[in-house]
Amino acid sequence: MQRFQGELRVFGIIRPCQHRLSSRLREEWLGHLCGLCLALRGTHGQAARIATNYDGLLISVLHDAQTAAPGGDRRTAGPCPLRGMRTARVAAGDGARLAAAVSLVLASAKIRDHVQDGDGLLRRRTLAAAATRVARSWDGAGARGGARAGFDTAVLVDAVSRQQSVESLAGLGSPLLTVTEPTETATGAVFAHTARLAGRPENATVLAEAGRLFGRLAHLLDAVEDLEADRSAGLWNPIDITGTPLPEVRRLCDDAVHGVRLALAEAEFTDGRLAHALLVHELAQAVDRTFGAGCGHAPPGASAAFGAPVEPPPVRRGPQAGCAVWTGLFCSCQICCRREYEDPWNGKRREGWCRKGDCGNCCDCCDCCRCCGQGEGGNGCSCDCCSCDC
Repeated sequence: MQRFQGELRVFGIIRPCQHRLSSRLREEWLGHLCGLCLALRGTHGQAARIATNYDGLLISVLHDAQTAAPGGDRRTAGPCPLRGMRTARVAAGDGARLAAAVSLVLASAKIRDHVQDGDGLLRRRTLAAAATRVARSWDGAGARGGARAGFDTAVLVDAVSRQQSVESLAGLGSPLLTVTEPTETATGAVFAHTARLAGRPENATVLAEAGRLFGRLAHLLDAVEDLEADRSAGLWNPIDITGTPLPEVRRLCDDAVHGVRLALAEAEFTDGRLAHALLVHELAQAVDRTFGAGCGHAPPGASAAFGAPVEPPPVRRGPQAGCAVWTGLFCSCQICCRREYEDPWNGKRREGWCRKGDCGNCCDCCDCCRCCGQGEGGNGCSCDCCSCDC
């Protein structure tokens, strides 16, 4: 039976590699990630922290990049198992709170979508009812958090509700970008609000364009990643439904990356180095990764095309046994700090959370140096956008 995507695609496409970011930018990135996690906890308790996602922290990054205070609002967070029981300076300002509100609303949309589709354990009526209550609660918490940051989350809810109706009208020959429009609208509104929240209203237009294109990329890359699995399961995928060839999808993605680069170049930032590294360099890496480019630091025995190690068949566990193993990995910090661990349920190899990402060569020195204000590049450049001296 076919099902619709029915959800916004804004989770997890930017996973920076520790080998590509300088130590300062890695520390700053982790501060935004932890700040989002703690803001979620402060908004709606411990359970809400599972809505933490790599792309949500971009909202916090963009806000801080435009504020007058160097490094933005920070506070010292206590020891955390996911940081190896270390303290850290984490984002604690309006940007982190806005990121938390948006993440809660979008996570609730994903929960409702999975309930509607009857995915996995949510086929059971009691679990589906409990998940629906969580989604409703997160909707309210996200709306309250958004209101405190001056952002009306109704634009996100409207985009989610329109997504399924847009998909229901799509068919062979329909423009692929028609399907991505709700996601583009939502992310454009959020990116633009970071400018108003930071007191830089002049940036709102160009950041809305950057957000719109980022939303397009998030939706398209997710569709590419799911394509084979959706075909095998007979599920709805916009690429197949519209009959769009993969080379055309790649062209649309590359155009979007270029558009984000141009939009960011027009924005005025107090310190835009991390935003540039994530939304220019890492966004391009995300496209390469999705379309099969290997990681420069792939382990021995990896596939040349996909960077996938050759391993014996994985050990599979049921829901209860998997939860028990996951709890042990989480409490012992292995999910965060180990280079690799086995997924508790399907046995696949996973990267530790602090090591997520793919690696490549040195960044584009000329663009990097223009971002950092270090001239036009060349042998004399020593920039802070990546981990190398260009």
